[in-house]
Amino acid sequence: MDVSQSQLLLKRVVNIKAIVTPLWKDEAQKQLQDQLNQIDGRLQQLEMQSQRILSEMQKQGASPTDVAVSQQITSVQGKLNQDKSQLLQQKNQLLQQLQQVQTLELDKEVSQGQIDGFFRVAVGDHMIKKMQVEILLRDGIVEDIRGEL
Repeated sequence: MDVSQSQLLLKRVVNIKAIVTPLWKDEAQKQLQDQLNQIDGRLQQLEMQSQRILSEMQKQGASPTDVAVSQQITSVQGKLNQDKSQLLQQKNQLLQQLQQVQTLELDKEVSQGQIDGFFRVAVGDHMIKKMQVEILLRDGIVEDIRGEL
């Protein structure tokens, strides 16, 4: 059996971790603040849009007691309130993340996500060890690769 037949190329998930540094904290806070600003902008747009839509719908109604228009307005208000609630929920989560970032200790390792990577496995390899690989970053630079390559 030749080498090419006794190996497989497989895909695995590689965990990415970062060491908390002052630069990392600054960048994480800036990124979260940018996301908060975007949500605030979307909330303002939603508010203006809802006022415009509801105003137009009220103008289209022949009378304030028009049942069809009233039902439409209620339906639209419900959808707009649902969208607003989702945005406020996202904003709350971002505020919590921002607070967590601010309280992180320097030199602590934090998860940054995952990427896919490929690896070779051959007869006799320890599959579990080959699957458990992570990359450690310090200010965006690879500081360590942990696990079996």
